[in-house]
Amino acid sequence: MPNAGVSAADRAEAEGCLEVVSLIDEGQARAQLVREAVEGLLRAPLRELPAKLLYDERGSQLYERITELAEYYPARAEREVLERRAAEIVALADPAELVELGAGSAAKTRALLAAMNARGSLRRYVPLDVAIETLDRAGRALCAEFPGLRVHALAADWEQHLDALPDPFPGSPRLVAFLGGTIGNLKRAARIRLLAHLRETMRDCDRLLVGIDLVKDVSVIERAYNDAAGVTAEFNRNVLRHLNRLLDADFDPDAFAHRAFYDCEKQWVEMRLRALRPVQAKLGRADGRALHLDPGEEIRTETSAKFSEPQFAAELAAAGLVLEASWRDSAELFTVVLARPAGSTAASGRAARAARNKRGA
Repeated sequence: MPNAGVSAADRAEAEGCLEVVSLIDEGQARAQLVREAVEGLLRAPLRELPAKLLYDERGSQLYERITELAEYYPARAEREVLERRAAEIVALADPAELVELGAGSAAKTRALLAAMNARGSLRRYVPLDVAIETLDRAGRALCAEFPGLRVHALAADWEQHLDALPDPFPGSPRLVAFLGGTIGNLKRAARIRLLAHLRETMRDCDRLLVGIDLVKDVSVIERAYNDAAGVTAEFNRNVLRHLNRLLDADFDPDAFAHRAFYDCEKQWVEMRLRALRPVQAKLGRADGRALHLDPGEEIRTETSAKFSEPQFAAELAAAGLVLEASWRDSAELFTVVLARPAGSTAASGRAARAARNKRGA
């Protein structure tokens, strides 16, 4: 009988089900982020910051609040799809392990893990995320929730460390998940490069699952990035606090207004910070560089692309992948697509045909 004073998470660690490997060189990563930030701020005519600056500890907390807001449909719509269709997705992909890019707390993939477990195929979960503490905490919880599961967590940047994925189990399919609509934060060329790199890691039996936000009424999109409570505005301005710590700078977040709008031509949302008054900010006290902004000048902090399924299928094809099936939420705001390597055998039978034809039924 287990010791009542030992938690399930501690037992899971003792049983050796969790391994956390850090691939991030903190000094190198910081230096690269500093370079990208300074180069973007000094670039004219439109100054731009890397979107990853939004996600310091405070930013990540604010984003979690955003996902629960009434206006922010993407997280809610994707969660609906995964909770309702996880069994179908798993039946079609037939995976023994799940790899997740940008895993965070694993909240997005719990339905998939549960479906794999119910099917009796769940052997390993491989989450990638830059936050090692989050990986460790989520890994412990999952080991306790799913006895027999192996968690091989990688504290890594999915844009740089895909080659560090563990070897797949011979003869057992792998499902790679990239959820949350995060792929939309990359520009088209970068999306195709990432998809092509993922394709290189895949065998013919493996599958890729991607969450994409669909093109829709502009007012619905813009409300999602301009919530009434101002949480997204605070999330956006918080990037300046992160920047101040990173560069030893002196931006005043209150000197900027949050602005988010949908660009119909580019099919993406832009988040920007607009100067409300003249801004003279030091970009690090050591080298004396400074940034001057006139009232109305803006800094772009993020873009988030919206897709049609044919458009995304074309990007998959450019990367050597084929859209095999897709599932939408009941309001048809968001879709989760399953892709296979080009040239591989498509899933067949009633399950595959049903999955292709599901549209929020």
